[in-house]
Amino acid sequence: QVQLVESGGGLVQPGGSLRLSCVASGFTLYYYSIGWIRRVPGKERKEVSCSSVDGSTSYTNSVKGRLTMSRDNAKSTVYLQMNNLNSEDTGIYYCVRGCFYGDIWGQGTQVTVAS
Repeated sequence: QVQLVESGGGLVQPGGSLRLSCVASGFTLYYYSIGWIRRVPGKERKEVSCSSVDGSTSYTNSVKGRLTMSRDNAKSTVYLQMNNLNSEDTGIYYCVRGCFYGDIWGQGTQVTVAS
């Protein structure tokens, strides 16, 4: 069964950190781009980061320098290290095969930044 399972979300104060994980199964992660998409009710979905098969990673401007995406193909796992979080980072984070127009989505993990 092809699936993605995220974990690591939670409630954190402004300036705090979280690390999200996404475990892939049923397919070989090495052959796919994969990204983190954030959804907030009433707003368009936002691609936070995308890791391509060529090893490059892109980020939306608002998270550059604070969020870092990495992947461990041997473990079929991708990570999103989130530092210096602010309220604009609040949302449900989905791991998506193929990034913004991807075909496989995880169930999502909630990130809430609040004092």
